[in-house]
Amino acid sequence: MANAPLTQTTGRRKEAVARAVLRAGSGKIVVNGKPIEAYFTTATQRMVVTEALRVTSRETSYDITANIYGGGVTGQAGALRMAIARSLVELDPESRPVLKKAGLLTRDARRKETKKY
Repeated sequence: MANAPLTQTTGRRKEAVARAVLRAGSGKIVVNGKPIEAYFTTATQRMVVTEALRVTSRETSYDITANIYGGGVTGQAGALRMAIARSLVELDPESRPVLKKAGLLTRDARRKETKKY
């Protein structure tokens, strides 16, 4: 089985849900069928998504395919970041303390406050 998925994990942030599949590869990231540059247009969003890979210095170790739905673009970036961090822990439990210290494994539970009339 060539290029079989190593892990598949879910990350959530606000209303966004991201499913990330990590495969051994060269660092290519595809989100909803588009390259990361086309999906996340700002450098800040791309930086948020790749933060877990940078912290563990594995930017070029894995190819990532992600499906994201719900929420806005910033929430989606945060959800994908969490999914990638969870996958990295699944593949290498030794990286857990580093990712935990960077706050990448904690679900950000903040939501939009309801309107008060």
